[in-house]
Amino acid sequence: MSAAIPSKPPRGRKNPKRNGKRLGRPPKSREGAVDTRDKILQAATKIFAERGLGGSRINLISRAARSNDRMIYYYFGSKERLFIEVLEKIYRDMWEAESALALDLSDPIAALAQVVNFTMDHYLSHPEMLTILNNENLHAGKYVSRSKKLKTLSSPALDLMSRIYRAGVDKGAFRNDVKPLELYLAILALNYFYVSNRHTLSAFLGVDLLGNNLKSWRIWVVEVVTRAVRI
Repeated sequence: MSAAIPSKPPRGRKNPKRNGKRLGRPPKSREGAVDTRDKILQAATKIFAERGLGGSRINLISRAARSNDRMIYYYFGSKERLFIEVLEKIYRDMWEAESALALDLSDPIAALAQVVNFTMDHYLSHPEMLTILNNENLHAGKYVSRSKKLKTLSSPALDLMSRIYRAGVDKGAFRNDVKPLELYLAILALNYFYVSNRHTLSAFLGVDLLGNNLKSWRIWVVEVVTRAVRI
């Protein structure tokens, strides 16, 4: 005769139906909520960088965050909304690091060179940014365009470049017919293309674009950018 199934879980053991974690209940404290949310964002950044939006799964992200699926839906609503917040985070991280630069506007040429080198350093130290942005470009910027926060981040970035450029014009070091937007785009493009395509270009050209070639490219980009604005 089979043993009767107990109607209640044994004393000392939690009922899985009442286990807050499995039900996806948010942490009670604000600090706990922020920590959980940050861990999910960090895990999502890693998974999206590895697999792209289409290849990423909620359960993979929750496992990497040591959380659960319901927490992701609670904080972000959907995988697509989580992807948008990851895009916001990688842009925000770059802007915060850029805004923390100790730029000396009394020497605008050196300040401009500093921004050029910072951009290269940031791309090299944040490869996940490049792969996620490459993936978003495959979606034709569909998710970036849905973010209102990104529009507030782009203005300060352009303002920084405008202040460097205006300082150069005021000191008679820069031409007065250059658009700060085009100057900033040139810096981003020259560094982004080199870093994001270094593997394929190394194979195609038969040269190693890291090491000494990377050092030479850094010098070249600074020269190209500064010569473009000098009188």
